[in-house]
Amino acid sequence: MTDEIRLRGLRAFAHHGVFDDERANGQEFIIDVDARLSLSGLGDDIAQTIHYGELAVAIVDAVETDPVDLIETVAERVAAIVLGFGAVSTRVEVHKPSAPITVRFDDVSVVIERTRA
Repeated sequence: MTDEIRLRGLRAFAHHGVFDDERANGQEFIIDVDARLSLSGLGDDIAQTIHYGELAVAIVDAVETDPVDLIETVAERVAAIVLGFGAVSTRVEVHKPSAPITVRFDDVSVVIERTRA
């Protein structure tokens, strides 16, 4: 499948993390998503594709609720949402730019790929 709808740089403020200060203070998470599906022959009907505005809102809502320890778990949550919107497969990257690391760094992220059963 080569057709994709991509969302880049979705921003969500959430309280995920292992450490107490992450849970108490929260931080920004940045999410990139590739939703893979066939766009062949769909014409000009939004009902035949994924409404990326609604998908973006659903992803941010899911990331901002129900804190978990790991961004791996956040990525799984996002993948399930994308597949629920009708994607055949998805690639999800969750960035944690303010991760509690004691050395200088640009980014920490987790990337997963999932396919609908």
